Amino acid sequence: MTTSETGPVSVPPPGCPAHAGHESAAPYDPSVELLYGPDFAADPASFYERLRRKGAVAPVELAPGVRAHLVTTYAGALEVLRSPERFSHDSRRWRALADGTVPADSPVVPMMMYRPNALWSDGDEHARLRGAINDSLGRVDPNALRGYVEESADTLIDVFGPQGEADLLGEYGAILPLLVFNKLFGCPREIGSKLVDAMSKIFDSNADAEKANMMLVEAIAELVALKRKEPRQDVTSWLMAHPAGLTDEEMMHQLVLLMGAGTEPQQNLICNGLLLLLSDDRFAGDLAGGSMPIEDALDEVLWSDPPMANYCVHYAIHDEEIDGCPVPEGEPVLISLAAANTDPSLVRDDQRGGSRAHLAWSAGPHTCPAKSPARLIAAVAVEKLLDRLPDIELAVDSAELMWRQGPFHRALAALPVHFPPITVTPNRNSGASAWNTTPTPSSSTPPAPTSTARQPESGPADRRPWWSSLARWWRGQ
Repeated sequence: MTTSETGPVSVPPPGCPAHAGHESAAPYDPSVELLYGPDFAADPASFYERLRRKGAVAPVELAPGVRAHLVTTYAGALEVLRSPERFSHDSRRWRALADGTVPADSPVVPMMMYRPNALWSDGDEHARLRGAINDSLGRVDPNALRGYVEESADTLIDVFGPQGEADLLGEYGAILPLLVFNKLFGCPREIGSKLVDAMSKIFDSNADAEKANMMLVEAIAELVALKRKEPRQDVTSWLMAHPAGLTDEEMMHQLVLLMGAGTEPQQNLICNGLLLLLSDDRFAGDLAGGSMPIEDALDEVLWSDPPMANYCVHYAIHDEEIDGCPVPEGEPVLISLAAANTDPSLVRDDQRGGSRAHLAWSAGPHTCPAKSPARLIAAVAVEKLLDRLPDIELAVDSAELMWRQGPFHRALAALPVHFPPITVTPNRNSGASAWNTTPTPSSSTPPAPTSTARQPESGPADRRPWWSSLARWWRGQ
């Protein structure tokens, strides 16, 4: 650790493995804040505070030798998010990756590389791909979705409930979004186990990220091939049958996008919400009194601890300025959703209650198309857990919890709890029903029927990563 004029900065020592294989990357600069490592994971707020002193945009390093500009103000974030004529999502504009300054095997590349999906496209192409996603997701009945989330939550609670203790991350928050994703997208168990392992490693942006990206692509390719052969009543089949006419490659990349948005950020929203409810006196007191302010807690998380802390990667089409700060053409510009939401220039917290003007779902033409179902899933997951385990408590002080390292997400490593063991009622009735099969018209594409067949009904350091146990659980081992 060393100190710059703006505060402490982590300095990788000479010979550190972090430097290996990245000799062509940009040289280390102690004035640039590092958005990786244990210091940033433990206390990102102090990093954002230092960055704001440099202006609306500040230089950061996302991984060894990978430079970017981070927007830390609310006004600056909106300026970028709402100006597609000035800032593009197309990462083929990333000059440092194109010329080899950033190596292709950098751990952050899988989260930033170009894929032909709605996230990394602009203009008419973005409208076409996003229209297919919107229409396909729009065919899901919210009541049926709620029922399946409740059923899945009950299934998981039945497993750990009698034990009187659990890691709510590995045994609940991480599994529930996968169950819902696999139901929505018609994904078999054997493919699902590959997806969860790969996606988790990609979000962590560690040395396994490149291998995990290959595993993810292989698993998604299997799902696309399966649905081409056997279309059913699921989002994957509806995407295939959409008038946008997606190719197999486009199908794969829309599914990678939806998988990434629907699992890792979803589990973080669930677990961060549970942590807040179990540790913050503002909410814990209400829980003890029998009132569960779940929606308020989710709003607070989305404002102060959003599941995706730093993302929404853009590239200036020409040399630009954001609030007087220069942003060169071809260099990555990330939005710090966490920093923008906590910008001191915003109104005070006590005036913010009930407002949902946060940027956790992004803004502008690329705002999250699935924010309503994502919020529903999180709310039902938290509600069901607290309903069945009303006396649940953290097993450790909240200050002892560990956060996973990585520049993009805000994710717990574990969430240990204890509670009075419960007795499980056998043969619990399912509240789930079939997905809605009536298409939702879209202004982006002409409405058309979909001809698909109906589907049949923080632990000890030596523990394995949570996704390893999750993959084994998913395979029934």
